[in-house]
Amino acid sequence: MPTLAIANLRAVTMGPDITAYLERIDATLEPFAGRFLVHGDPMEVLEGHWSGDLVVIAFPDRDSALRWYRSPAYQRILPLRLANAEGDVCLIDTVPDGHRATDILPAPDRPG
Repeated sequence: MPTLAIANLRAVTMGPDITAYLERIDATLEPFAGRFLVHGDPMEVLEGHWSGDLVVIAFPDRDSALRWYRSPAYQRILPLRLANAEGDVCLIDTVPDGHRATDILPAPDRPG
């Protein structure tokens, strides 16, 4: 099941450290088949309030995503981002093709 690494980055201080992070992150993704799906493009907020930049990176599976995040190559550049941005980062698995909203409900013959 594909896994997404999602970051909501706020208060990013653009400068030499973030530039170095951006110049090096692609090489850390390649061994794990990670690829950017969303990278901070302006969004149209339809409900609520959103602050920050959204980054979404796709991986073939959760193991690949975790191995990328924990890899020595990524851990070497991670302090460049952490020192220059606030944010939240998570991993989440995607749903299979044909998923319906009601698939998350308990089966009628099982207690909730």
